[in-house]
Amino acid sequence: MPPEAQEKIEELQELQETAQQVAEQKEQAQTALNESKTALTALEDVDEDAGMYREIGEVLVETDYESAYADLENKVDSLEVRAEQLEKQEERVEEQFDDLQGELQQMLQGGAGGGPMGPGGPGAGGA
Repeated sequence: MPPEAQEKIEELQELQETAQQVAEQKEQAQTALNESKTALTALEDVDEDAGMYREIGEVLVETDYESAYADLENKVDSLEVRAEQLEKQEERVEEQFDDLQGELQQMLQGGAGGGPMGPGGPGAGGA
């Protein structure tokens, strides 16, 4: 196998790992988003005078309805942006993977020993 093909295979493996990481992050963000939306919907049914507590690390701290609702809305907004960013990143990685896979297939099918086609490839130059 030509060294260039081996490099492409290693790049494909790295992209595959990146794709898996991005997919996991996207799934985590989507889960957190769904949980936060559910909490926000549940909070709408709570009396505004009800005692509320917010979890900060391992401690519960008393808070008021408006603060809790605003914090939850902000969390939903930021998680929506995060999930969207991860979706776009996942699409880019998949596109890079597909492109690289196509290059590797061309390299392996196009014959060993041939240089890259394009500027500087066969037929390039003058004289």
